[in-house]
Amino acid sequence: MSRTETDSIGPIEVPEDAYWGAQTQRSLINFAIGQERMPLPVLHALALIKKAAARVNDRNGDLPADIARLIEQSADEVLGGKLDDQFPLVVWQTGSGTQSNMNVNEVIAGRANELAGNGRGGKSPVHPNDHVNRSQSSNDCFPTAMHIAAAQAVKEQLLPAIAELSSGIAEQSSRYMTLVKTGRTHMMDATPITFGQELSAYVAQLDYAEKSIRAALPAVCELAQGGTAVGTGLNSPHGFAEAVAAELAALSGLPFVTAPNKFAALAGHEPLTALSGALKTLAVTLMKIANDLRLLGSGPRAGLAEVKLPANEPGSSIMPGKVNPTQCEALSMLACQVMGNDTTITFAASQGHLQLNVFKPVIIHNLLQSIRLLGDGCRNFNEHCIAGMEPDAGKMAEHLERGLMLVTALNPHIGYDKSAQIAKKAYSEGLTLREAALQLGFLTDAEFDAWVRPEKMLEAGSNG
Repeated sequence: MSRTETDSIGPIEVPEDAYWGAQTQRSLINFAIGQERMPLPVLHALALIKKAAARVNDRNGDLPADIARLIEQSADEVLGGKLDDQFPLVVWQTGSGTQSNMNVNEVIAGRANELAGNGRGGKSPVHPNDHVNRSQSSNDCFPTAMHIAAAQAVKEQLLPAIAELSSGIAEQSSRYMTLVKTGRTHMMDATPITFGQELSAYVAQLDYAEKSIRAALPAVCELAQGGTAVGTGLNSPHGFAEAVAAELAALSGLPFVTAPNKFAALAGHEPLTALSGALKTLAVTLMKIANDLRLLGSGPRAGLAEVKLPANEPGSSIMPGKVNPTQCEALSMLACQVMGNDTTITFAASQGHLQLNVFKPVIIHNLLQSIRLLGDGCRNFNEHCIAGMEPDAGKMAEHLERGLMLVTALNPHIGYDKSAQIAKKAYSEGLTLREAALQLGFLTDAEFDAWVRPEKMLEAGSNG
């Protein structure tokens, strides 16, 4: 069953149970590309804009109060998730997001008309363009929705997840701050470090990434709304930009303000590019953590085996008893995806031709995917890896005892050259450092005990 809806192109049949209208239906036909739907957070953000605009237009006398109330009631249903199945359009559509903006306009109008008793869909008493989209353009609505969706996702999903992972690692770092082990540089043995010190680096790296993300948010909170078609604000009343930004801030609890230059807000996406770069920084940190822990956990008998990672599931369909570092693998894969997303965002954001960037849907699709992956990844990694991770103190002590770079402690006492001779002799002849030092006659047994003390090699000024 269907009903007839119309737009400037003409009539078209729309499913009878759909709230959307002609422009949404045409997009379904003309852009049957892929399976990537426009992210719901963007559509909810558009509904929030429609609600805020209706309130401002009502106060300005530009919209009848009863129409404004119907728009707000319908927008609230969208925001509550009741109409999520009414947004079928894919990411691969017009680069301004016009069809998704109209999808939201039509659904809000279609539901509002039903609430008014005039049946589902249609344009009376609420018109999708004249009323729901009043004082707006797709060209300022969609970038505004991009910023709202991104800011909400970072605040609600990502920042709490980073804090959770950082706290989990910090707890482990504090627990093992005195557990001495071999440090490694260039993938080779180096001077001692504690396991807690090693983990503390990850906490600091996560803190840096978090600060980078937070630093990008003020620009993301600057909104294009009010620029309308090309940035001039045509058909938008004086003060609308400031008023709708304030309304959006009040509705969302986020510090949204109007963008100081609407031409830039429509034509460029530097704020989202900067945010994506900060997300990439976090991905780099997560890759480092995942790779380190999979190396430290390698084995259990033919690798470093200094860390015991949780055995969450069997690791092989053919090798009984094998357990793999699957959490490290999942985290590193999503980090790769985020880095790839950033490349796409960077290229798409560079394509702002004249007064409008028309790569908007792919930018926000990739950005929201990155935020979601990073947030889920941080939480999951903390819960299923960090929380259950345990060091193998015995294996760490074994590696430390056999480590050649403890010889560095002798530098201040016998010099670099003699210390190097000891290390080379020990390595080539399979001796301990003590045995090599004594055979070369460079120091006594008592001096070796006094000078080569791993626990004293952990701070600046030690062995001096």
